[in-house]
Amino acid sequence: MSPADSVPSPSDQHGENGEHRAEHAEPVVPDPGGLVRAARRRADLSQRGLAAEAGMARSTVSRIEAGTLVPSLATLGRLLAVAGLRLVLVDEDGAVVPPMLDVPDGGLLDGADRRYPAHLDVILEPTSGDWWGGRYGLARPPETFHRDREYRDAKRRRSQWEVRVARFRHDPPPPTVDQWLRRHPAHRRPEDRDH
Repeated sequence: MSPADSVPSPSDQHGENGEHRAEHAEPVVPDPGGLVRAARRRADLSQRGLAAEAGMARSTVSRIEAGTLVPSLATLGRLLAVAGLRLVLVDEDGAVVPPMLDVPDGGLLDGADRRYPAHLDVILEPTSGDWWGGRYGLARPPETFHRDREYRDAKRRRSQWEVRVARFRHDPPPPTVDQWLRRHPAHRRPEDRDH
C-alpha cells in the first residue's frame, strides 16, 4: 500500500450530502475472519479443531475466515469463546459498554408488549405533567417516557450536577428545569404555559 492509499479522500470524509462524517482510527466493525483467525492462533487450533470445539462444521470456520460468510453474533461468540474471548462494546475511552438488560417478566413493556425506545428515559409511575397524552385526555399508563430530547437532556444535566458526578464537580450549575423552560418556551407543555 502506498502512502497515498492511506490518506482519506474528501469524499471519504463527507457523506453524499456533504455532511461531515466522524473519522475513526479503527474500523467500526472489525473483520470477523480476522477475529476468528486471532482466536484460532490464541487457542492453538486448526480450523477443524476450532470448529469441533465450537460444535460446528469446519467449512463454516473456513468460509468465515475467507470472508465468504458473515457469521451471526451467536456464531462468532461461540467461536471466540473457545479461545476464552468475548464480544464486547467499548466506547472511545476504552470503557466496556454493558448491554441494556430487560426487566424480568417483561416489566417494562408498553401495552402492545414492545420495549420502550432505548434512547429515551423511562418514567415509572408518571405524575400528571410527565404523561404527554394527558393533554389529549388519555388515561395515564404505569410508565412512559419523555419524547422531547432537549427537555430530557436538560433534566439529566441538572440531575447529574446535583449528585455531583466527578466530572461536573467544578462546573457551574446548569439551569434548573424551570429556568431552562423559561429560556426555551417552545418546549413547555400546554398545561405549564398558563403559569
